[in-house]
Amino acid sequence: MIRSQETLNLLLDSIARFVRERLVPNEELVAETDQIPAALLDEMRELGLFGLCLPEEYGGLGLTMEEEVLAAIELGRTSPAFRSAIGSNNGIGSTGIVLDGTPEQKERYLPRLASGELIGSFCLTEPEAGSDAASLRTTAVRDGDHYVLNGTKRFITNAPEAGIFTVMARTDPAGKGADAISAFVVEAGTPGLTLGKIDRKMGQKGAHTCDVIFDNCRVPAANLIGEKEGVGFKTAMKTLDKGRLHIAAVATGAAERMLADAVRYATERKQFGKPIAEFQLIQAMLADSQAEIYASRCMIVDAARRRDAGERVTSEASCAKMFATEMCGRVADRAVQIFGGAGYMSDYGIERFYRDVRLFRIYEGTTQIQQIVIARELLRTFSG
Repeated sequence: MIRSQETLNLLLDSIARFVRERLVPNEELVAETDQIPAALLDEMRELGLFGLCLPEEYGGLGLTMEEEVLAAIELGRTSPAFRSAIGSNNGIGSTGIVLDGTPEQKERYLPRLASGELIGSFCLTEPEAGSDAASLRTTAVRDGDHYVLNGTKRFITNAPEAGIFTVMARTDPAGKGADAISAFVVEAGTPGLTLGKIDRKMGQKGAHTCDVIFDNCRVPAANLIGEKEGVGFKTAMKTLDKGRLHIAAVATGAAERMLADAVRYATERKQFGKPIAEFQLIQAMLADSQAEIYASRCMIVDAARRRDAGERVTSEASCAKMFATEMCGRVADRAVQIFGGAGYMSDYGIERFYRDVRLFRIYEGTTQIQQIVIARELLRTFSG
């Protein structure tokens, strides 16, 4: 749902100009240093990018899902690290509090997340619990007015910079299912919370992940999200439905960027006396990419509109995430092929995107998990 087309157009134009004039020129610097310049982060705060999707009453812009995915497509047209810097504040790092937090929890954390004063992070994955999130082992044992957390979370995005962590932990040690899992807000600097070394990754330089370790970490009971045990897994799944649409949109934006670069190169590069864009086999790769990008956009916008209308979109979100991220990988591969030998060289940037977008098919639920979710939802409709 678009509330005001004129207002949205102004926002999208502003984001597009910022991406084009400030972020794209700094892509190589971020890739080389593995850091986003502080000045750029300050500009992102000033533009309100950290609070795009947070409620207006807490200082955010309160974008609807449809508005959010259109903004995410614009942000996807540059290195994923820039989007990742603001992504958890607008998504998995805040959504649990927005959806299920108490009024006190919302008032304490959401304004600072919206302003970018705080960076949020989402702690679900563990060394032995990734796709099988319900099997997580981190525990939270009640002790008076506190819970004592023990366990390790792995590959946690923005953890090195985070001010707060949304942590999924098992509050019923005897329970083996999802109903034993609760969600907590844990503040950075809490005794017993430590961070591992920053992970070395295939791509996405400037977007940092690391282990988050809880060793008898005492968290106030007031930081139990919603002050209710046993609903953390449901909170996480609702968070992921929204996050999957967001990632699908980012992947689509990245595909649009790579296709534009490939078209530009194909019109400039000459072989056999003419631009390679005139060769039909090159045109076929460009056409396939354009058609798949268009299909991805249509899926994402449709699913976003359904979510804004209050529909359950678990299947649609998984369809969009699976299709968009797989599509993005195919576009990346074709783009490298169109660039030829130059595509394998770092000077042209396309090999960086090739590595960066590979992660889209893994996080927020792998493609294989999306297939399971889609099949489960499909079979449920026939059995119900």
